[in-house]
Amino acid sequence: MMNDSEKAKRKKQITNIIMMIVLIILLLMFIAPFILVVVNVFKTKGDINSDPLALIGKHGFTIKNFPEAIKKMNFWTVFGNSVLITCSATILTIMFSAMAAFVIARNKWKATAILFSLMVASMVIPFQVLMVPIVSVYGGIFNVLNHRLTLILMHVGFSVSMATFMFDGAIRTNIPLGLEEAAEIDGCTRWQTFWKIVFPLLSPTIATVTIIDAMAFWNDYLLPSLVLGRKELYTIPIATQAFYGTYSTDIGLVMAALLLAMLPILILYMFLQKYIVSGVTSGAVKG
Repeated sequence: MMNDSEKAKRKKQITNIIMMIVLIILLLMFIAPFILVVVNVFKTKGDINSDPLALIGKHGFTIKNFPEAIKKMNFWTVFGNSVLITCSATILTIMFSAMAAFVIARNKWKATAILFSLMVASMVIPFQVLMVPIVSVYGGIFNVLNHRLTLILMHVGFSVSMATFMFDGAIRTNIPLGLEEAAEIDGCTRWQTFWKIVFPLLSPTIATVTIIDAMAFWNDYLLPSLVLGRKELYTIPIATQAFYGTYSTDIGLVMAALLLAMLPILILYMFLQKYIVSGVTSGAVKG
């Protein structure tokens, strides 16, 4: 007969096994579409139509879908647009939100408390509520649509509240006041203290915000479709949608376009994922 501790241990093991099985099933369900794209992108159109689940088609392995998709999609132009917009908006979001969070976290002014409350409240406003005003005001009155800078500033405006909220929590929790006081004693100004002491210690939060915002900006279709109407300004999601409508019968080209659109953000995540869980502030101040 098992005693109570052995029963509890066995019950915990069974629970862990069940949870692991459920997680594996959910993982397979989540990555199944991506695997299907990767498997079929190296097949001919006929092989995809005849047997989409086969690992290798009857005509063997081919990479012809990629150069054709790049040419017909005008990939390098839309790729450049996406890189410019994503990088610019992400960098500006990180800079402005980190500075705003530092001011809010380190000053007990009533104005900063009100501003922070308004920023948090703005996070619950659905973007769909603002679609019509954006098009009517910025397009009809100010006539500033069809510009990359307009889209960049809109991305920053919509994302800075969440980023400020995250940086504020990181500064209050992980950045000891003793570091800032020591820097001020050594003659650093508040500006120098932020950029030389506080900002480098925010690396895990910066990596997290970078991944979240870069993925959002890179994959965003709705806002760019409202702002960018000229074909030469298209980002990858808009170009992919237009490409799918034009070449939807050639599944190989469509899947090549989808894979090309996914790869940059996947590579970014692979490089930055380790920084999310790293605790760079541990041991900064010894008690």
